[in-house]
Amino acid sequence: MSRKRKELPVIENFHITDVAAEGNALGHWGESGLVVFVPYGAPGDIADVKLDKKKHSFAIGHIERMVTPSELRIEPRCEHFGVCGGCRWQHLPYDFQLKTKQRQVTDALERIAKIELPEVSPIIGSPRQWEYRNKMEYTFSNKSWLTFEQLRSGEVFDDRDAAGFHIPGAFDKVLDIKCCHLQDNISNRIRLFIKSYAKEHGLSFYDLRANQGLLRTVMIRTASTGQIMVVVVFGADEPENIKSLLDAMCTEFPEITSLLYVINLKVNDTIGDQEVLCHSGSEYIYEEMEGLKFRIGPKSFYQTNSEGAYQLYKVARQFADLDGSQLVYDLYTGTGTIANFVAGQSRHVIGIEYVEDAIKDARINSMTNGIGNTEFYAGDMKDVLTDDFIAEHGRPDVMIVDPPRAGMHQDVVNVILNAEPRRIVYVSCNPATQARDLAMLDAKYRVEAIQPVDMFPHTHHVENVVKLSLRDIPLVANTYPA
Repeated sequence: MSRKRKELPVIENFHITDVAAEGNALGHWGESGLVVFVPYGAPGDIADVKLDKKKHSFAIGHIERMVTPSELRIEPRCEHFGVCGGCRWQHLPYDFQLKTKQRQVTDALERIAKIELPEVSPIIGSPRQWEYRNKMEYTFSNKSWLTFEQLRSGEVFDDRDAAGFHIPGAFDKVLDIKCCHLQDNISNRIRLFIKSYAKEHGLSFYDLRANQGLLRTVMIRTASTGQIMVVVVFGADEPENIKSLLDAMCTEFPEITSLLYVINLKVNDTIGDQEVLCHSGSEYIYEEMEGLKFRIGPKSFYQTNSEGAYQLYKVARQFADLDGSQLVYDLYTGTGTIANFVAGQSRHVIGIEYVEDAIKDARINSMTNGIGNTEFYAGDMKDVLTDDFIAEHGRPDVMIVDPPRAGMHQDVVNVILNAEPRRIVYVSCNPATQARDLAMLDAKYRVEAIQPVDMFPHTHHVENVVKLSLRDIPLVANTYPA
């Protein structure tokens, strides 16, 4: 017989004092000052908080009853706030969000890097706080997530078909979304049309546990050029039903410029290894930045905030201090956006990226824009960027690195240190792993400038750009060509 779990207490009149990692708020409880994390809280709230989990060094709870709301609080715009798990800061003013992100960057760099740092520049806010995303992905499910209010109502919900977002931490739980304010409203209209058409014509919604059903996911891209790409992923091969749905979408939404689909019969939702089929329109769309066009395919990575990306890349280019004479390496280049963006101010740019399809797009982007001083290589960064690679292609004057959230592999850092570029521009979506890497680079580099950029309003995520320069130390002799 299993032991009954001990019921955790409700902390009455709990004072929430600050915000914390992952978008939570926090306060301290008891004589020991135990840290209690509270989702959707705001500094200044006084609330009765029910503990859901308690460890030796921290606890997690939720607001059971608000006693006195914080003066900071504003009315969230989204009806799904507090349930879907995204946009956890909708109840906080945007200027407060920016101050908090600025502090998060500063704290991470000081606490983890433990190196000499200049003052962090004031954060650059997103040009748009709503409808700023150019890409959204929704999941279809035949067993929608029931909210606590629905469960308490005692009502029987026979219709559980959903089109929305996964509940955090639950792969098989999908919240049905009526309206999301993060992308242009065309995204809501397309999603709701697919759901309505499927209901009317008896198309099955995917069962995430049994791994069966027709409608699985949909990805919607809305480019700054006005072009729209929709990729519908089906979990079953039903040609007639697939064609009828896609035909209906063409009729309803003539503004869709690229309507693609995938038949994914494997267990996971990723489509990187799946064939993408074109139903109508083009197989790609274009983004535009400073007159440059960037081709975006269904598997391409592009910053999800187009206007914010322009702010970010301008900072990176400024930090690179280019005058047309430099050999630039762009690591984790994606579809070559940064590489092509800085090519006009560089002698030559070499981009490296893991995803082969992205590299194909990067080369096409150079050709489309008449850029002849770039070259791109596909492969795992630690396998491609070696001392031998640099000996063959030339020692870079500038390295621009934009790694995934996990940061850079130790082998990559070692090659950078051996190559000794005069300048490094480190773009990061995770200041914590960036700080770890800066500590390793500190052996030869000093940090000269730090610029946070907000790309994701109403979330805790923040981009940060750091400029590093080679210290004035004797260069180690090497065989790299000039």
